Amino acid sequence: MGFGMILDVYNLKAEKVGEQELKEEVFGIGEEEINIPLIHQVVVAQLNKKRKGTASTKTRSEVSLSTRKLYRQKGTGRARAGSAGSPTRVGGGVAHGPKPKSYEQKVPKKMKKLALKMALSNKISKKELILLDEFGLESHKTKAFEGVLRAFNINQKVLIVSSDLGRNLDLSTRNLQHVKVMKREGINVYDVLNYQYLMIDRPSILSIQEALER
Repeated sequence: MGFGMILDVYNLKAEKVGEQELKEEVFGIGEEEINIPLIHQVVVAQLNKKRKGTASTKTRSEVSLSTRKLYRQKGTGRARAGSAGSPTRVGGGVAHGPKPKSYEQKVPKKMKKLALKMALSNKISKKELILLDEFGLESHKTKAFEGVLRAFNINQKVLIVSSDLGRNLDLSTRNLQHVKVMKREGINVYDVLNYQYLMIDRPSILSIQEALER
């Protein structure tokens, strides 16, 4: 299969400056072909990878208490007792308590690629993917990027994917809570779905297309 889709390319003033041909099999997956359970599985695996299983308790051997016998074995009239670290005593260790663990789930690369193709295709079909020639901002001021968003009439959450995270792009978006910027290598299913709009430059989308074809 070859090329089959044409996307308009814009500058930062929302003016059309050209067109880009893209491959249908990567960015043209139809709505009826989108596999929601597959996408869900990939997103859950991605979130679990970030999840920190840091909950931890100390066992009786880890609590910092004296290990001497509390009192003699016989003659006191009380039940036998060992160390103060016993789980049955206040301040003792915890029996069967949580320990740090990994929640990471393995997902085949083919599944990840297919889910990303579906997410990107969905953005294009909904006209929520904006293809830019480049992010050549002339200022590092926040209002510079706010002007870009106004030009495209965008006031929702925006994911920016760039081939080059220049100083002006980084600084002008840093204080905008609804904007996230990443390099093209970091693009993932969760962020594509989590943000209403995706703004991406031409070099990035061509690089992503090449990676998803392999």
